Amino acid sequence: MKPFITIKEIAHLLETHEVSVSDVAQFFYKRCEKYNPELNALLEFWKPELELDELNKDGFLYGIPALIKDNTLQKGRLATAGSNMLKDYIAPYNSTIVNRVISEGGFSIGRANMDEFAMGSSGEFSAFGLTPNPWNHKHSPGGSSSGSAAAVAAGLVPWATGTETGGSIRQPASFCNLVGLLPTYGLFSRYGLIAFGSSLDRPGPLTRTVYDNALVASALSGHDPKDSTSLPEPKRDYTKKLNGKMPEDITIGVLKDALESDAVHPEIQLRFKEAIHDLEKLGVKINYISMPAFKYGISIYFILSRAEAASNLARFDGSLYGSRFTDAESLQEMYTETRERNMGAEIKRRILMGNYVLGSSQKDAYYDKAQQVRNVLLAEFLETFQEVDAIITPSTSTLPFELGKECNDTLSMYMNDYFTLPNCVTGMPGLSVPCGLSKSGLPIGLQFIGPRLSEELLYQIAYAYESNTPHHLNRPKKYDE
Repeated sequence: MKPFITIKEIAHLLETHEVSVSDVAQFFYKRCEKYNPELNALLEFWKPELELDELNKDGFLYGIPALIKDNTLQKGRLATAGSNMLKDYIAPYNSTIVNRVISEGGFSIGRANMDEFAMGSSGEFSAFGLTPNPWNHKHSPGGSSSGSAAAVAAGLVPWATGTETGGSIRQPASFCNLVGLLPTYGLFSRYGLIAFGSSLDRPGPLTRTVYDNALVASALSGHDPKDSTSLPEPKRDYTKKLNGKMPEDITIGVLKDALESDAVHPEIQLRFKEAIHDLEKLGVKINYISMPAFKYGISIYFILSRAEAASNLARFDGSLYGSRFTDAESLQEMYTETRERNMGAEIKRRILMGNYVLGSSQKDAYYDKAQQVRNVLLAEFLETFQEVDAIITPSTSTLPFELGKECNDTLSMYMNDYFTLPNCVTGMPGLSVPCGLSKSGLPIGLQFIGPRLSEELLYQIAYAYESNTPHHLNRPKKYDE
């Protein structure tokens, strides 16, 4: 098999018996052995322990190995969420995402590195070391799904799971020239995910092509009675309508902020304008739109995510599970030292801010106000989708930043998610696809946003765009052997 082989190509080789499932597993295991030492994308990888001959041959993912982000439980395996707090925690059961991979004929071969508790945008906040970008090791692969994105971009695995609370799938997809889906909130089960922000968290796939992404989404979708936020939606095949042609009478809204903002890197604006032109050539009608509340997405997210993080991470105090400081002379000292020794600076920063906005003297001014503005933003999205079928923006406002730079400039790091946050706080899907490279050879992403449960349409539009542009074929040459 060749490097950077897609899921679709592997499935064809398996169907024609040119390779076996064991061949596939061995191929990717060897690539992990060869390249992971320099990438640190996988915290652990293994040869599959299950009986490969017993895999579901009729499943969407038959014979396809997966890499699982390490905040997603895999029974009997470590689940650290990138934190020393959980460095010895063994998952007692499988997440629904992992169970669906297995039920559809796939299997896991490892745990992906990630920013601690999914808090970070650079891959530098893992307790187990940073992950560089395969395109340029001086640059970030994005975060918090850093290991997942880097592993797929370098061809160590054909696909990986990510999770997103405010950009952690689409931003690394953009930084690594991948396709990344943030699904409608509730479309994919959150059961078995280690929570960051419960009203925001969503799992989703990272792949090299739109077709592969749609195939994985087909495997992961469907109602889960174990998750109270799971939508009562049936499993569906998102690949059925992917024919490379743009659906008829499609109108796409172009956010003026993406063209006029000084905060968007000039090369990203250039590639974005080229993408608009490519879509027009495919018969898309372009409407230039203004969404005044869009700019408040980052403020809404900043407040709500910190509040929910403070609530969700309160359990990690040494008294329930995870690491514990055992030499304490008092309960208070045990709490304090457990967190001080096992939580990174970014986690502490967000918990402190979350507790602040939830404080009795601040809750009305911050948390309650953010919820109100969230509803205003949602109403604005719904009104906009009366006029357009989808919205396009750049996936990120900056190119992949240098490691160490944004890590020490938290405001700039947060602002990188300007375009991914508004639909995240309103529960709507977003799909990032490659749209070119910068002059220095760094990837740039294009984002499609749709109303709730519009994944099928977003895949059709993105697949037509991908089929008529060469950007998804770009790959880091260092790993092409």
